[in-house]
Amino acid sequence: MGNSDGELTNPHGRRPRIPHVTTERNRSKPRRDLWRIAAGALSGALAGFAALAAAELLSSAVRPEAGPVVAVGGATIDRTPASVKDWAIREFGTDDKLVLQSGIVAVLALLAVSLGLVALRHRRVGTAGVLLFGLIGAFAATSRPDSTGLVDALPSLAGAVAGAALLYVLAGLLRPRPAPVPAGGTADPDAADPAPGETGWDRRRFLVAATAAAAASAGVGALGRAFNASRGKDAIASRAGIVLPAPASPASAVPKGARLRVPGISPFVTSTGDFYRVDTALVVPKVNADTWRLRIHGKGVARERTLSFADLLGRELIERDITLTCVSNEVGGSYVGNARWIGVRLADVLAECGVKPPSRGGPADQLVARSVDGMTIGTPVDDVMDGRDALLALGMNGEPLPFAHGFPVRMVVPGLYGYVSACKWIEDIELTTFDSYDPYWVKRDWAAKAPIKTQSRIDTPRPFARPKAGTVMVAGVAWAQHRGIDKVEVRVDDGPWQLADLAAEDTRDTWRQWSFPWKATAGGHTLTVRATDRTGAVQTDKRTRTIPDGASGRHSVVVTVD
Repeated sequence: MGNSDGELTNPHGRRPRIPHVTTERNRSKPRRDLWRIAAGALSGALAGFAALAAAELLSSAVRPEAGPVVAVGGATIDRTPASVKDWAIREFGTDDKLVLQSGIVAVLALLAVSLGLVALRHRRVGTAGVLLFGLIGAFAATSRPDSTGLVDALPSLAGAVAGAALLYVLAGLLRPRPAPVPAGGTADPDAADPAPGETGWDRRRFLVAATAAAAASAGVGALGRAFNASRGKDAIASRAGIVLPAPASPASAVPKGARLRVPGISPFVTSTGDFYRVDTALVVPKVNADTWRLRIHGKGVARERTLSFADLLGRELIERDITLTCVSNEVGGSYVGNARWIGVRLADVLAECGVKPPSRGGPADQLVARSVDGMTIGTPVDDVMDGRDALLALGMNGEPLPFAHGFPVRMVVPGLYGYVSACKWIEDIELTTFDSYDPYWVKRDWAAKAPIKTQSRIDTPRPFARPKAGTVMVAGVAWAQHRGIDKVEVRVDDGPWQLADLAAEDTRDTWRQWSFPWKATAGGHTLTVRATDRTGAVQTDKRTRTIPDGASGRHSVVVTVD
């Protein structure tokens, strides 16, 4: 049947339903779209890779710290709340820097993939996004405390230009080509695309370009890493050529009874390789000792001086056993270590410059030490000049300082947490006041002054150990630098405090080992330790966080005796 216009209708006057015909072209269209989306994501990832590789190469001509990952990582550390920093150190330990850098790379990879997908439809927007992240990297590099100026922006900017150019090219290769239009007709959007296939974009050309870009980026990145590694050769050679002279004042021999032979207890002297490292340097500075200089200036400095490494090496050297502790050390934590240091008395150097402590009328009460990486650390002048063995340290455990621990020179001050005393890679000392200047950590809510708190730790048995019933040796270390440990006590469950056996004391600036023979009975038990220092102060049971001036509380472990 038909209607007045000649159209076919069914007996009910409705138009007949025309069945949809599925063609091979229609079935393959979703697959073509997925391939194109995957290629867009790959384009973004390759653009990000190229950007980082180009930045790595250029950073070798500027300085490694100017690279975008290091610069953004450093800026992230600078702006991260103290509580988050403390959490990262607690959770990841000395791997916190690796975790941070890995996280930054992962975030950059996700952003690069996203920009690649954006560029599929908006090529200029995607490439502009790459350039924007280059500007962010440039800002991070030039805003770091150790920035050398606008030149530090070059690696991020050059990398961004390289990445944006690559994304623009690859995204162009993914644009669908219009199907040919028949003579006298209009284009069919579902018509088959011209050779080489049905995707609407030249897959072969894209794969060739992407492979070439990946290979070139890998080569450029490897070259950049090699050049960056070679930048430290002079510093490595300068360290290898150093022979530390015999100290004029050698450390006393460690008393025989200072080292307990208890399995599981911390060694009295911490090996250099096992010594904790907590700092903000994502790239360990490699400083050439031959060109290194230390400037001393500021309030109350009658005679400013600039010292070379040879100047310090030619002075009277002293050698001392000193235990260092990080303020981020939790109760029972491992960020404490004992080493033998050799160096120059800092008080003598300051006195030669005419510096007097405030207790003797000097105008400066704070010594601000600056590192080559821009770190600033403030130390009370009175503490440095009160007779304790505060050092400009040149060596550690019989060798020149390792790069990771401050080569060529660092500060060591017994009795103070590292963040207010132990400046590594030091290059400048300024005498000032606490009222007029806040160093790096003080600006981030840590206390300006921080003497080390009296603490003790159970090394053995370990938490959740299952010792056998009978005599179990409980042992560990206790420290109260510059005051000394007077006694250590152990408590089993809620029982009375019992005296532990103290190892012989080396000096009041070192930790002290202790042991306690426990007659263990079957079942679960809690072991707790506390120390008393030479001033009579007993380690408190009040738990506090590490912020603002170090953790407090008593260490305990839970064990099950079989």
